[in-house]
Amino acid sequence: MRVILNTNYASHNGAGEVHHGELVPCFENPTRIDSILQTFKAYGVTEYQTPEDFGLEPILAVHDSDYVDFLQHIWQEWQAAGNTVDLIPYIWSASGLPANHNHPSLNARAGTYAFSSDSPITAGTWESTYWAAQSALTALQQVNQGQRAAFSLSRPPGHHAHAGLYGGYCYLNSTAIAAQAALTQGASKVCVLDVDYHHGNGTQDIFYPRSDVLTVSLHGHPDTNFPYFLGYDTEIGTGDGEGYNINIPLPDGTAFSTWSKQLHDISDRIHAFGADVLIVALGVDTFEGDPISKFTFTTADYLTMGQQIAAFNLPTVFIMEGGYDVGPIGENVYNVLAGFELAK
Repeated sequence: MRVILNTNYASHNGAGEVHHGELVPCFENPTRIDSILQTFKAYGVTEYQTPEDFGLEPILAVHDSDYVDFLQHIWQEWQAAGNTVDLIPYIWSASGLPANHNHPSLNARAGTYAFSSDSPITAGTWESTYWAAQSALTALQQVNQGQRAAFSLSRPPGHHAHAGLYGGYCYLNSTAIAAQAALTQGASKVCVLDVDYHHGNGTQDIFYPRSDVLTVSLHGHPDTNFPYFLGYDTEIGTGDGEGYNINIPLPDGTAFSTWSKQLHDISDRIHAFGADVLIVALGVDTFEGDPISKFTFTTADYLTMGQQIAAFNLPTVFIMEGGYDVGPIGENVYNVLAGFELAK
């Protein structure tokens, strides 16, 4: 399988995040990819493709132009104002507080685009997230050129990012960008399968009124898990998109056997949709030791997960999302891809 490595993955490196009322070191940090690379090397994977630069057009096909401009330039403005620490907004334009994307206060401006306090903006945030999107687009290109599958190995993740909002460690939604690019390049239908522990609220929101993208997410129940406000099974799409959004929220402590059965039970709906391409938002924070998640998957389970994904028999783009137990993250990711390859 071709692996596209975002060589700028370490440019974004936040000093800390607010988690359950405490300022703690960022769970989403460069050591995640460092660990994956170490494991891949141990398995003999040492060759990586550098992402091509497809520019802003495919990004702007998904994200609002003012939001993209904000991400591109906010750090320079923050630094020019004399700030040396990461930008973490402390006020948000919630109901009753009108959003002002041109507010003279940079904190207030950031608060109109952020929905959570866990996503610092740093000197390298734009560079890292821009090339994460380009890595996903390059993986799609490989599949379009005949590869059975390709993997975008990158960070920061993306599936929580809305068209004009960031949060949950996510700034540009690489999964949605790749899905939209597939349609732009000729696919008639795309299926997005999100296997991250946390609901892909951004991806859902972007495609919610549309019938050309089937979004499927199996995740920790929003009653007890981030992003809390989205991810319920009653969210099925709206307008033309009604019936094209499938959420499968699962309780804390869910084992892989239950998760696997749920995916099997909806496989007929995925097959019937008739997608030309499958985009997999690959999070391995379903692992039993993950510090911010509550499922109980084992490393061996990820081999089976890869085999289940392969059974859809579609050209497949894997895009790295979550997974925060740095020790076993590489083994878990490798097993998903190995399971997929074994199912040839």
